[in-house]
Amino acid sequence: MRVVLASASPARLAVLRGAGLEPDVVVSGVDESAYLAGSTRELVGVLAAAKASAVAGGVASGIVVGCDSMLDLEGRAYGKPADAADAEARWREMSGKSGTLYTGHCVIDASSGKRAEGVAATTVRFSRPTDAEISAYVGTGEPLSMAGAFTIEGLGGWFVDSIDGDHNNVIGISLPLLRHLFADLGVSVPALWGSTTQSSA
Repeated sequence: MRVVLASASPARLAVLRGAGLEPDVVVSGVDESAYLAGSTRELVGVLAAAKASAVAGGVASGIVVGCDSMLDLEGRAYGKPADAADAEARWREMSGKSGTLYTGHCVIDASSGKRAEGVAATTVRFSRPTDAEISAYVGTGEPLSMAGAFTIEGLGGWFVDSIDGDHNNVIGISLPLLRHLFADLGVSVPALWGSTTQSSA
């Protein structure tokens, strides 16, 4: 069965490949700035659905997976930083605090239009990097394309003290939640293992 990842994120693709899938990648092109919601949790759900819907409308078949991640810190939503200065400011704000990384998931059967949606949440406890460490980290460029301006699996992992919840959710996609959403569509995860890449419809 064909799986289509509606995301340009290499980290999400790596998680799915490591879990036995080989999805096609079709980027949605959704303008995230055009969407609003009452909370970070709601917003990631809305964006995940928008991305999955945009891609599902352009493919003939397959299970489309859309995701969106944001960090909620003291009630504020943090997506990707605007630039290096923004990333440094965020790290000074996050230092020594805990935030919640939310990832919205939307799975759509492109053939039937049936969908399943959910949001996963993981608490992230940040350490207190020095100003020099923050500048050096931002200087690598890694946090500039990441929700919340950090990674847990890359260089940013040095500055995360602990997490409470699904590790892969912080990377950008929750396998336990995704399994439940696949099940809601009548799809068994083992049936997807070894799926080979097919050309986009």
